[in-house]
Amino acid sequence: MRFWLRTEEMALEEMVQRLNAVSKHTDEIMHQDIVPLCAADIQDQLKKRFAYLSGGRGQDGSPVITFPDYPAFSEIPDKEFQNVMTYLTSIPSLQDAGIGFILVIDRRRDKWTSVKASVLRIAASFPANLQLVLVLRPTGFFQRTLSDIAFKFNRDDFKMKVPVIMLSSVPDLHGYIDKSQLTEDLGGTLDYCHSRWLCQRTAIESFALMVKQTAQMLQSFGTELAETELPNDVQSTSSVLCAHTKKKDKAKEDLRLALKEGHSVLESLGELQAEGSEPGVNQDQLDNQATVQRLLAQLNETEAAFDEFWAKHQQKLEQCLQLRHFEQGFREVKAILDAVCQKIATFTDIGNSLAHVEHLLRDLASFEEKSGVSVERARALSLDGEQLIENKHYAVDSIRPKCQELRHLCDQFSEEIVRRRGQLSKSLELHRRLETSLKWCDEGIYLLASQPVDKCQSQDGAEAALQEIEKFLETSAENKIQELNTIYKEYESILNQDLMEHVRKVFQKQASMEEVFHRRQASLKKLAARQTRPVQPVAPRPEALAKSPCPSPGIRRGSENSSSEGGALRRGPYRRAKSEMSESRQGRGSAGEEEESLAILRRHVMSELLDTERAYVEELLCVLEGYAAEMDNPLMAHLLSTGLHNKKDVLFGNMEEIYHFHNRIFLRELENYTDCPELVGRCFLERMEDFQIYEKYCQNKPRSESLWRQCSDCPFFQECQRKLDHKLSLDSYLLKPVQRITKYQLLLKEMLKYSKNCEGAEDLQEALSSILGILKAVNDSMHLIAITGYDGNLGDLGKLLMQGSFSVWTDHKRGHTKVKELARFKPMQRHLFLHEKAVLFCKKREENGEGYEKAPSYSYKQSLNMAAVGITENVKGDAKKFEIWYNAREEVYIVQAPTPEIKAAWVNEIRKVLTSQLQACREASQHRALEQSQSLPLPAPTSTSPSRGNSRNLKKLEERKTDPLSLEGYVSSAALPKPPEKGKGWSKTSHSLEAPEDDGGWSSAEEQINSSDAEEDGGLGLKKLVPGKYTVVADHEKGGPDALVVRSGDVVELVQQGDEGLWYVRDPTTGKEGWVPASSLSVQLGPSGSAQCLSSSESSPGSAVLSNSSSCSEGGQAPFSDLQG
Repeated sequence: MRFWLRTEEMALEEMVQRLNAVSKHTDEIMHQDIVPLCAADIQDQLKKRFAYLSGGRGQDGSPVITFPDYPAFSEIPDKEFQNVMTYLTSIPSLQDAGIGFILVIDRRRDKWTSVKASVLRIAASFPANLQLVLVLRPTGFFQRTLSDIAFKFNRDDFKMKVPVIMLSSVPDLHGYIDKSQLTEDLGGTLDYCHSRWLCQRTAIESFALMVKQTAQMLQSFGTELAETELPNDVQSTSSVLCAHTKKKDKAKEDLRLALKEGHSVLESLGELQAEGSEPGVNQDQLDNQATVQRLLAQLNETEAAFDEFWAKHQQKLEQCLQLRHFEQGFREVKAILDAVCQKIATFTDIGNSLAHVEHLLRDLASFEEKSGVSVERARALSLDGEQLIENKHYAVDSIRPKCQELRHLCDQFSEEIVRRRGQLSKSLELHRRLETSLKWCDEGIYLLASQPVDKCQSQDGAEAALQEIEKFLETSAENKIQELNTIYKEYESILNQDLMEHVRKVFQKQASMEEVFHRRQASLKKLAARQTRPVQPVAPRPEALAKSPCPSPGIRRGSENSSSEGGALRRGPYRRAKSEMSESRQGRGSAGEEEESLAILRRHVMSELLDTERAYVEELLCVLEGYAAEMDNPLMAHLLSTGLHNKKDVLFGNMEEIYHFHNRIFLRELENYTDCPELVGRCFLERMEDFQIYEKYCQNKPRSESLWRQCSDCPFFQECQRKLDHKLSLDSYLLKPVQRITKYQLLLKEMLKYSKNCEGAEDLQEALSSILGILKAVNDSMHLIAITGYDGNLGDLGKLLMQGSFSVWTDHKRGHTKVKELARFKPMQRHLFLHEKAVLFCKKREENGEGYEKAPSYSYKQSLNMAAVGITENVKGDAKKFEIWYNAREEVYIVQAPTPEIKAAWVNEIRKVLTSQLQACREASQHRALEQSQSLPLPAPTSTSPSRGNSRNLKKLEERKTDPLSLEGYVSSAALPKPPEKGKGWSKTSHSLEAPEDDGGWSSAEEQINSSDAEEDGGLGLKKLVPGKYTVVADHEKGGPDALVVRSGDVVELVQQGDEGLWYVRDPTTGKEGWVPASSLSVQLGPSGSAQCLSSSESSPGSAVLSNSSSCSEGGQAPFSDLQG
């Protein structure tokens, strides 16, 4: 930098010296250094033409100045005379002027007195050397005589001043000066025009002044450029360079104009010389041409000096601009690299699962790809800096350290990426080994669970099972973790406390599984080696049924006492066979192995819960980082369509809130129950309020889906999907929270099935009921938010209990007769919303479109206050109809449900609301207990005829289109009917559900109960069943000796219909038969039956209505319409 400043100072000094020389030479050329006069200054005086320089020369080359006849010569002021003489004597070259001037004074028409005065005045004030004065005396006789006499007397005076020669005629003058050097008025041939001469002198002197001013201007401009302080930023430097370039162009334009002017003057002088009859004779013209040529040479010198200076100054400015660009790029790149290094320093997570590590590796690759642009830019900038150094930039000392720092940062980033990838690769390797070990353990658990205990009692069965176990144990070398300390040492660089704990748990699980295998192996070896005595074959006990890797709801651990008692009533041979094998040691061993198998299955369900939870958290994080965060990335803004601006909250809802809940709270608490999976229900119960966040997400889902359908083709989503390497698009991942909340109830059911007699069974049942309640609330809220036209606040109506679509007829006391008659034939389609305080009637309107754009809306029509509502539970002629009447039947609404079961559920729920209102009134007035206010008598059987009543019931049951909603019933177990006689089949005894023709009903306000269908709040009328298979929807354990113990989810076959709400059924799995309450059974759908909606939890407390479809897969595309009733 200092070298460059010195170089520029030297360039400026050199230019200034050269331009000063130009100015000095210009003055010398024009003799301005001696006589600072110009023709323009005394133009008026020169125009009087009392003296002129014709350009003629004497014989020795002396310049000739002619004083023509000028009558007013004596009147010319001395100052003007002196200026003209000084100017004229300054025009010839110094060499010619040194010889001396010849003055020709023409006074042929003047008087002697004037001649004498003129000669004396000229001789006295002539500023230069005089060689000769030639005077043409007056031509008149008297004046010539007088002049001769006077000159003789005054000769001495003239000799003392100047040499004066008095000439009588022009020919005498030719004797002294050649005719070619004299003008025409003196008898010569020299072409001279005074006005033209004056113009030439003005032009030459103007050009000389222009040359001098141009040199001075360029000198000042150069000084200004050199003294300009260089800016510190790119924009200012560019502005300075642009401004200086414009000034340079302006100066060059002035130079061009000056050169043009000089050449124009030179051409005009050449033309004048060419027009002369004797070119080359007029020495003044030749001198003028030489003067102009010398001035042009000075102008060219000026231009050359300035061009050299500008080249250096421009190079300095351009290098300064390059330096500012480099410095700006350095600051930007360094800031980015610092941020990148700072961010990569935060990448300390090594993953807690295989999926997590793979996700971290993808994130690292994505981060490296994004950061690679900045790193390449830094390397390119470093190369630019090296190029500047090679080009001998003046700021080498500033550029070289920055290039070194850029290279260091790039190398540091690359090393950190390599180190980080090495850590994650090692973590991936470890997690793969752990996953392999866990998979091997799971396969072992499945193997143990799939070996039936009863088949292992024989020698062949024991040997086969033993071979399976030994074959499986042979695969341990390649699948299990061999030494814990070896793992710790090999992966010491990545092991943290959590990962070490995970490794320890996997190793512990592996050891526990091996221990179970060895125990089973030892037991099987004893059975295979034992000499068994011939015994009569026996049927397998229900406790020893085969366990499937994915057991169905019907397979469960039954009650040993009740099973043995029921089996003794029905199957005598089995009872005798069982007595032969009643060895207490084997019984205890079988029970222990069964409990062990249940514990293994519980651990498997817990493992599935934790694995899917971790995968769920990873998927949420992937969506939030790969899509939601990228919507705020300025580098991706150009890919966003206008419809997505400021719509992140609409598209993703409260997914971030859901992620933080699961990642920070729920997942960590679930991991605390790894060793005691049967207690996991407590974790759900403690966090049940937090699960309410899913309701907000589901309510926003239609808006999110609509926005997705509008913008799914946006390049932004395609680019994000490409970076994440996702096979599925974003909408599949937006469905994950919906799928996850439905998955919990399935996992809880599985866990409950294997934990019946465990400590946490009640918590699991309560957690399952709570989750189902949340699903119902979500389902109902999806419909509730679609109501339009309601002026009030829906929250004031209390909790939403039920909702559904019905056909409605009106039959009011008020109104036109025709309206009442037409109402019976033209039903209205209404969607009813049952709240605690009111029931709303709405009209369902389907919207056009696809997906969630086709979601229905509900136009509010009217509402009924539950305080004035009554119901008639049965309407003659249709088992699917019931009445809702208002204000003592002033308004009557006949409601037809899609199925009798839905009708029964609604009637039951409305009755509960009315009963609770009645109870509240009684408590306020009578202060009686809640149990007394809700007690109602049992209904009496109305018909036991096996012919007429049952045929009608069968016909109605065949008309059912969907699964019945089984409600909890009340059945006495004090005296069970006897089992049916063998071979008689099933009985058709039933109870009629039809109501009498009267419009009797009941209302909480009137405290009356319809006698035709009166029931207690805890139960319904007896059900009508048809032959076939049924699903058990409520556990039944207590009963007499002929009762059959069943669990929720079991499948049974109807044998015979009995009295008092009891039915005789057979368990096809165990072959046992017995009596069960009819209210505990539900008709089983065939293979084509579809899954019930999520509001299946609407069944009464204690019941466990199960769907016939398996589950909503986490990875599948479960339709969100499942949440819409």
